[in-house]
Amino acid sequence: MNMRRLLPRLALLLVLAAAATWAALHRDQFNLATLDAWLGSLGLWAPAGYVALYALATVAFVPGAILTLAGGALFGPFWGSVWSLAGATLGATLAFQVTRTIAGEWIARNSGGLLKRLIDGVDAEGWRFVAFVRLVPLFPFNLSNYLLGLTCIPLHHYVLATLVCMAPGAVAFTWLGYAGRGALAGETSAVRYGLLALGLLAAIAVLPRLIGRLRGSLSWIEVGDLKRRLDSGDTVTIVDVRGPGEFTGTLGHIATARNIPVSELNGRLAELGGLERTPIVLVCRTDKRSAAAAQTLRSAGFLQVSVLRRGMEQWNDAGLPVEGRALSTAA
Repeated sequence: MNMRRLLPRLALLLVLAAAATWAALHRDQFNLATLDAWLGSLGLWAPAGYVALYALATVAFVPGAILTLAGGALFGPFWGSVWSLAGATLGATLAFQVTRTIAGEWIARNSGGLLKRLIDGVDAEGWRFVAFVRLVPLFPFNLSNYLLGLTCIPLHHYVLATLVCMAPGAVAFTWLGYAGRGALAGETSAVRYGLLALGLLAAIAVLPRLIGRLRGSLSWIEVGDLKRRLDSGDTVTIVDVRGPGEFTGTLGHIATARNIPVSELNGRLAELGGLERTPIVLVCRTDKRSAAAAQTLRSAGFLQVSVLRRGMEQWNDAGLPVEGRALSTAA
């Protein structure tokens, strides 16, 4: 990475560190009296000021429960929930994007071993994993925002799952704050236990799938790595799981690829007989159907199954050779 791209990222990292340090040293200023006075000075802009403060506080690792309780006390149960949820979602999105901007490319290039399998497993679960993290109060909210930025989960999936699955906690803490300003310094364990029970239900639904993916070690391969293996003469069986029309469509297909559509894979496993212990690379237009096909092959006993990341779209974007490409026609 050249210095022109590195310096802005380092500057952003220093700003975040400074903000987190300042927030930690001035944590006592995040109290109901101070917030009430400041928001009162904003007049009609108080809700916007509260949302912005919540978002910045989230980025700076200030516990969200403090502000959510204050939101209930200052704005009431309904609007307190709305503004708190808006501020928390905006802050979570900012933290997510910060990590992706600073370290996303580096992690994609350098992750390997257990870390890569973990990230791939989380990516495969996508929004389900985000929902799980939001519903389980054992996961630190501020830290998880940054860690999720290391994954390839689409931004809109992350934002929507965050918004929806944080709502129960936001409503619960807002109502607790509304119940009395004294609740800001009172006992919150009942709410936490209720959220923990909800989180355990989410864990039952999500964790087995994630653990299964990690144990299954679903493997991904980049187009450059596959091209080098083919050029070096490695024994690699390429199975293109698109339909016949796509196989000979505008993206073409990789030379030597076998075409077995994913919908027919279960019934045509015999065609791959004898390859249970040899490398197989699955290809589709992107990588969604290939990932599903990989699970099918692994369940059938195939041990060395990889998925071509971003499939034929990435292969074509890289300008690598294809066969059987149909000529596109003008609309």
